[in-house]
Order: sequence, then structure tokens, then C-alpha cells
Amino acid sequence: MTGFLFSLIRRDLRLALRRRTDAAQTLCFFIVVVSLFPLGIGPEPMLLRRMAPGALWVAALLAVLLSLPRLFAEDFRDGTLEQLALLPQPLALVVLGKTLAHWLVSGLPLSLLAPALGVPFGISPEASWTLTLSLLIGTPALSALGAIGAALTLGVRGGGILLSLLVLPLYVPVLLFGTGAVEAAVSGVGAKAHLSLLAALSLGGVFFAPWPAAAAVRIALESPDSC
Repeated sequence: MTGFLFSLIRRDLRLALRRRTDAAQTLCFFIVVVSLFPLGIGPEPMLLRRMAPGALWVAALLAVLLSLPRLFAEDFRDGTLEQLALLPQPLALVVLGKTLAHWLVSGLPLSLLAPALGVPFGISPEASWTLTLSLLIGTPALSALGAIGAALTLGVRGGGILLSLLVLPLYVPVLLFGTGAVEAAVSGVGAKAHLSLLAALSLGGVFFAPWPAAAAVRIALESPDSC
């Protein structure tokens, strides 16, 4: 099963390299949204430093949300997802592979790009390091929870809006603990507790989310509209 999982991740990564514009769109959206905050707030260093954790985390959350409709859509349209569902491996394993590939294409680049975008906010190196770490730990939860919403709206007309309504409430704990980790590092309290909770959310999401997502994918494949 491990070999199948890795081969599925490699396949999705190769497809992502062929469709570089999709990944670039996510990164550009993240850069533009973060850049608008200093322009809109004005050159007030204290206010910018205070808003930096929330601004960067909200921008990352929205960028991941923007990329979620493509998680299953292409494979659903060309019939690949139906073929994958017929394999002897569990469909949840297919969902897990696609979720991990989605994080490698969206969540990981956003996390590595965040320190550079934190410079206009004037955040300290320690806070910048905590921000990067919180995004690296927390964005897998965004991809895992988002996979449930992407599966539930698979094949639904106008599913992008419905996907946002389904997923955004699930993202609130991740957002709170992510921004809380950076704020705790800035105040000198220590971010270990927030980072531990983020890790628990990500591990729980990656482990449990593929099962309901796989059930939703199977329902979408068996529905008459998908034929």
C-alpha cells in the first residue's frame, strides 16, 4: 500500500508540474492578498506587526481554499477517479495520496514563502520562524479538511461557493491556533502549546479525513449525474 500511495503522489505531482499555472495562481493570490494589507493599513509599524500573524494566516487559508476545487475535479471529469475507485486498494488511500500531493503543491510553497512576505510587516526573526513552522504544521490540516468539502461538492454545479461554506467553519480552529502560536512567540510566552494543538489537528485530519471524503467521492461516482 505504501508503494501505491507514493506512486499516486508522484502522479499528482507530475500533473501539477504540467499545469504550473494552477500552482502559480495559488501563490500569486497569496502574495497579492498579503501585500494589500500594508498598503491598506498604512505605514504604522506597531499595527502592522500586530496584524501580521492574522493577515498571513488568513491569506494562506484563502489561497489553499482557492485550490481545493481542483483536488478531485480533473480526475472526476476524465474518468480517472472512477478507475482508481475500482482498484483493490481502499479509496481512502487514494484520497490520502491526493491530499498529500495537494499539500506539497499548495501548503508547502506557501509556508516557505511566508517569511519573505512577513518582512513588510516588520516581524522579528523569531516570530517569522514560528510563523513558518506553524504554517508547515497547520496547512496539512487545511488540505485534509478541505478534501472532505471538495469530495462533498464533487460534480455539483456552483460547488465552489458551497465548498467555501462547508470548509471555512472547519478551518477556524486551525486559524486560531496558527495565529496564536505566532502571537505567543512575539509576546515571549512560547508557542509550544499552540504548535502541539496544530500538530494534533493535522495528524487527526490526515488520518481521519480520507474516510468520509472517500465515502463522498464514491457517492458522487455512483450518482446518475456523474454518468
